[in-house]
Amino acid sequence: MEIQSDRDYFFGDIGCWSERTEVHKAASQGQTSQLQSLILGGASVNVVAVDSITPLHEACLRGQTQCVRLLLDAGAQVDARNVDGSTPLCEASSAGSLECVRLLLERGAKSNPALTSRTPSPLHEACMGGKEDCVKLLIAMGANLEAYDIYYGTPLHVACANEHTECVKVLLNAGAKVNAARLHETPLHHAAKNKQEEMVEILVEFGANVHARDHHDKKPVDYTTPSSPSATCLRFYETSPMNLQQLSRLALRAMLETRALEVIEQLDIPKLIIGYLCYQ
Repeated sequence: MEIQSDRDYFFGDIGCWSERTEVHKAASQGQTSQLQSLILGGASVNVVAVDSITPLHEACLRGQTQCVRLLLDAGAQVDARNVDGSTPLCEASSAGSLECVRLLLERGAKSNPALTSRTPSPLHEACMGGKEDCVKLLIAMGANLEAYDIYYGTPLHVACANEHTECVKVLLNAGAKVNAARLHETPLHHAAKNKQEEMVEILVEFGANVHARDHHDKKPVDYTTPSSPSATCLRFYETSPMNLQQLSRLALRAMLETRALEVIEQLDIPKLIIGYLCYQ
């Protein structure tokens, strides 16, 4: 059993280094009685194992809500980072454990932890796995719709690349930028590559630019199979003007964003939260 050490911690104040401990194992396997006994016996809940993984990381990755609660009650650091920069909220979002996500947020977990070069945000993780309910909860708690990962782009890019149409709908309805680009590649490029006709239609209805060209100078339609439903759909949109519904939606979004900025200026709201207010 790992006992709290009195020496200075090698990893700051998160805990001492060790191999995977009994606390990690109990947390991962949902053994609440065993975990409680270990904690009462003096075991550190912030001890880190290989790759700086804490017991809280393991419990969240496995969706062990009761163990997560026990660890947090015992002082586990809610935003601890592993070697890749992932927080427990990232792990819970990846696993699609709605209860763990909710509990972590209630206990102060950051919905927008600072992104590193090696890890996406919790919202990226939820979109990657198609965890629609987690996506909704994270957005409701202020997750940045435009969080940018150098490998994946925005959460909308991730949802489209992984063919999660329901997540795409949630993101777009919450105000995600439909024409956000990574290396000039838009979410619509991903939808076209994956031959997702319904997703293509949804994106276009929300204002996706069918003429956008990526870093290969290709339009979305260039990634489709000729005569396929997605190709036919894109060709139609390329030659047809936007309908009244599309124009109205785009005009309303622009008006709401402009109005939000005016309110922000009048109330002298700090710039740090402008992005959040504009895209909710």
